[in-house]
Amino acid sequence: MATIASRTRVLSCDPSSISFPTTDPDVADSKTLEALQDAASLLQDQEVVAFPTETVYGLGALALDPVAPGRIFTTKGRPADNPLIVHVSSEAMLYRLLPKSYKLPLSYQILLRHFWPGPLTLLFPTDGSIVPSIITANQPTVAVRMPSHPVARALIAITGAPIAAPSANSSGKPSPTRAEHVFRDLEGKLDLILDGGPCDVGLESTVVDGLGKDGNIRVLRPGGVTVEDIERVLAQDWQGTTAIPRVLVHRRDYQDEAMEHAPTTPGMKYRHYSPAVPVVLLQSASISSPPTGIELISVAKLVSFLKDRVTEHEGELRVGVLAPSDSPLWDKLPNIPGISWNRYALGPLSEPSITARRLFDGLLSLEASGAHIILIEAIAEEREGLAVMNRVKKAAGETVWLKA
Repeated sequence: MATIASRTRVLSCDPSSISFPTTDPDVADSKTLEALQDAASLLQDQEVVAFPTETVYGLGALALDPVAPGRIFTTKGRPADNPLIVHVSSEAMLYRLLPKSYKLPLSYQILLRHFWPGPLTLLFPTDGSIVPSIITANQPTVAVRMPSHPVARALIAITGAPIAAPSANSSGKPSPTRAEHVFRDLEGKLDLILDGGPCDVGLESTVVDGLGKDGNIRVLRPGGVTVEDIERVLAQDWQGTTAIPRVLVHRRDYQDEAMEHAPTTPGMKYRHYSPAVPVVLLQSASISSPPTGIELISVAKLVSFLKDRVTEHEGELRVGVLAPSDSPLWDKLPNIPGISWNRYALGPLSEPSITARRLFDGLLSLEASGAHIILIEAIAEEREGLAVMNRVKKAAGETVWLKA
């Protein structure tokens, strides 16, 4: 097994130089090919490698090796009962993971056709003789996706084996969407980071369970493929004799406490996405109705709240603010001696996909800027906004309701 270098290497890859005339990649840039081969060699030697996907940067190891996945857990400090997603480069590689008797349901055929490769993870029955139990956390299913990022897909193909890859960060922190995020967090804990530029989606994949006897689609974790996208393609392509499957979102449309205690997919049991400083969610009565008995406060009163929460700091109280670029909040932040507002715009309210792309970078950038506390303004839980708010609610330690 290779020895971890004292300083983690970062090798640039050019995604535009990679194409897939077949399931095997064609890499036109020699430096990109060398970097991919270097990473594949480390993976085959049971090491971990960080690499870009269209969602977030992943920390990869050979999925079917009995030893390699353990390096993911030790590098991240990840709980052993938190399962991993397996990444494949082709449908042929997918089928090698599954029980030979398994046949794809019509719903999965439609979803694969529209969203693979892409930010959609599906649960499949697992074969314990093929997939190690460390990957599934001893659950009867395995989560699989095919990334669309050229660097990720090429790395899997060149390695010649499925790669297990959660986000490339210390467990519980915001997921990295740039190579520098990975380096800042995990430098010295792995040998190599492939830098393929910023991630296009910026949030982890949507995780879907379509294995229930009722045939419905259950969204266990919202992500880069929206609920509306899934409903649209099912309605468009469904030709079964039964009704079109319903798309149900965990915690919005149904509860499953047993699965939350023994999750079948990442992101369900533990607090996630939290930087090293406190995060406060700013809910607005203009976005959703507050619970009964909740006090609505003004922005002026918010300042007192912040001073009460951060009592020990040097110099000005530095408050990080993440909000849509066209939010009324920006004009209401008071100019008060002793407080500086570190602003990070998340894109227009009408384009939640931009907010999704910028969320984790905003959290990590404000943390790096020295903010003592971070505020995140809520957005509507529609389209990519559903996934954004799923992450924000897990990151925030407190919620404050502002007057509209």
